[in-house]
Amino acid sequence: MVKNTYMRWRLPLVCLLWEIAMIVLFGVFVRFDPEADAHWKEERRQKNLTSDIENDFYFRYPSFQDVHVMIFVGFGFLMTFLQRYGFGAVGFNFLLAAFGIQWALLMQGWFHSFENGKILIGVEKLIGRMWLRCSACQSEGPGAFLFPSCSDPALAGWTDSRLARILPTCEFSSALCPQVKDAGGSMTIHTFGAYFGLTVTRILYRPNLEQSKDKQGSVYHSDLFAMIGTLYLWMYWPSFNSAVSNHGDAQHRAAINTYCSLASCVLTTVAFSSLLQKKGKLDMVHIQNATLAGGVAVGTSAEMMLTPYGSLIVGFLCGIVSTVGFVYLMPFLESKLNIQDTCGIHNLHAMPGLIGGIVGAVTAAAATEEVYGKEGLISAFDFTGDYKDWTPTVQGGFQAAGIFVSLAMALAGGAIVGAILKLPFLGDPADENCFEDDVYWEVSYGGWSLSLWPGQGSFGAWWPVCRKCRGGCRSQVPFG
Repeated sequence: MVKNTYMRWRLPLVCLLWEIAMIVLFGVFVRFDPEADAHWKEERRQKNLTSDIENDFYFRYPSFQDVHVMIFVGFGFLMTFLQRYGFGAVGFNFLLAAFGIQWALLMQGWFHSFENGKILIGVEKLIGRMWLRCSACQSEGPGAFLFPSCSDPALAGWTDSRLARILPTCEFSSALCPQVKDAGGSMTIHTFGAYFGLTVTRILYRPNLEQSKDKQGSVYHSDLFAMIGTLYLWMYWPSFNSAVSNHGDAQHRAAINTYCSLASCVLTTVAFSSLLQKKGKLDMVHIQNATLAGGVAVGTSAEMMLTPYGSLIVGFLCGIVSTVGFVYLMPFLESKLNIQDTCGIHNLHAMPGLIGGIVGAVTAAAATEEVYGKEGLISAFDFTGDYKDWTPTVQGGFQAAGIFVSLAMALAGGAIVGAILKLPFLGDPADENCFEDDVYWEVSYGGWSLSLWPGQGSFGAWWPVCRKCRGGCRSQVPFG
């Protein structure tokens, strides 16, 4: 079948129609939260607040900005490791995030804060919407977290992001277990997003993707750019896990637990990266990805009394599990299960997310008044109202149930979206053109194009080739 990647009319039409739909829906449903409304002065008097500084904006906006940096810079640059997909990694991530924020405001508003027919938005709700965007990062195409099979570098992943929200499985998973604590989203963000994407990539399996194998690797400068994304994600992950926690000890505790887990994870990742290589050299893929697994795994229990040494243990284990996954499990998934996980999301998000869910369930079940204090225990797990008679054991059971709900919704949603993305009119590229910016982007090399010449390095070397003579003016210096 001839692949039609011509997007001149389809892409503008979809973008414009969706944005018009957003304008209409926002006009009908979305209004400012009282703390962002012009009636704030009256609201402040009613709440006996003495200063504008007590507006939630001043507490939450720094975390909001930190999460923004993670989404737009961290995730975008992390995916630039593909030697010829830098534009797609950063550019489509930008596009998907801009749309995702708007749609997430509606989805989470309808599910969680729909009052008198309106959705009220403030800075805390904006952070929550960025969370849903992050969950989609693990299941989207190369414009963000790379659709693991990379079956469509633009439209398929781009379409997937919309369908993932039209089929709001992530929101269903949290609505079914409203009392489950998941401060950093180990279950509802990482586990859900990863297994959603893995399910879709299994359905979209391409047996002839080997034709693009030469483009799936990295070169020195692409790995360096990807490491920029890793460092931004690593630095801001404590803000991500603590962003929507209650002010005071819960938010403070979430940041500390995350930081300790991330630090521990780096050391075990480096240790096992060297240990599992024949010559003991470090693999940049492990350093870019597995070093972040500690932040993923501590997400559910971030607000809980996991303790600093407990966080170190979680990070220690996740660094090992993630690195071993990259070395042994990732090839197994492709060769035996036909899951083409280009970005290794199973190692960075899926397995650490499951570990995080288990750690959260155990930590919640083991909670006592002696450790938390009576008021602290009630506050930490919201044992009020309909849940005032709950015990830590019951809470632990619901935490465990949350893992299975997230998995079930991910698998079901992924299967539906995967089936839709197999439709032939979506314009995905041929196998030999995957992982290639030039299919969907105007790429200029100053009168030169890049061609692969065999015999240099693992996949060959990229040489600048004159577009007019197609190789007659071959340069003597390779690009990578």
